[in-house]
Amino acid sequence: MDDVSILGVATLSKKFGGVTAVQDVSVDVPRGGILSIIGPNGAGKTSLLNMISGFYRPDTGRVVLEGQDITQMKPSDIAALGIARTFQNIALFSGLTVLDNLMLGRHVRMKAGVLSSVIYWGMAQKEDIAHREAVEEIIEFLNLQDLRKQQSASLSYGLRKRVELGRALASEPKVLLLDEPMGGMNQDEKEDMARYVLDVNQERGVTVVLIEHDMGVVMDISDKIVVLDRGRCIATGTPDEVQRHPKVVEAYLGTSKSGGRL
Repeated sequence: MDDVSILGVATLSKKFGGVTAVQDVSVDVPRGGILSIIGPNGAGKTSLLNMISGFYRPDTGRVVLEGQDITQMKPSDIAALGIARTFQNIALFSGLTVLDNLMLGRHVRMKAGVLSSVIYWGMAQKEDIAHREAVEEIIEFLNLQDLRKQQSASLSYGLRKRVELGRALASEPKVLLLDEPMGGMNQDEKEDMARYVLDVNQERGVTVVLIEHDMGVVMDISDKIVVLDRGRCIATGTPDEVQRHPKVVEAYLGTSKSGGRL
């Protein structure tokens, strides 16, 4: 990992039985930037995020966050160090309100446990107030003020995606891993989410790693793009460099003007 990178993966590989999901992938994620990972279904994109966030243990290689090897750490410990993620399938607690779902995102920042809450009530109460203030700030940031007391199950798909983004932000991440945050959205919802991703990056200073199929979004907001094909990295560079890369043009972008999705 170089000096301007916050996160680095080196020669990561992962097999499931006889199927190789990821093979010898190395990526440096620039601090404060937006890096997009693209490729067709089955290219290994989500498996790569799962290894970074600790949900999968790689067969080979390592993951380094700000110089610290996190390869063998548990997901909760990795989250506490500053890596948060969202999932392809929305993972909210449908019976809880928007506010309660976001409060759950604060758990990695909570110091007062059950016992200390009983013995040192004042300390726990002050901490709870501070966490609620942090969550209220995120609610305002994501324009969810009128929805804070609604159950997440009652929200539209696009709003639930936004709440999931908010829950990830509630953990105060240094690096945010977004797995298809715009998947299944209509055009207006995509534009809203793209704006929020940019705001998270530019206003809150969070480094973003994004899996996305919509090439228009990817080319508009990315500082760097990694292209995977059958578990291997076939191209890395700026949007302009990737668009001109022969392997990417041949395998994904093609010559048709009717595309826009990988």
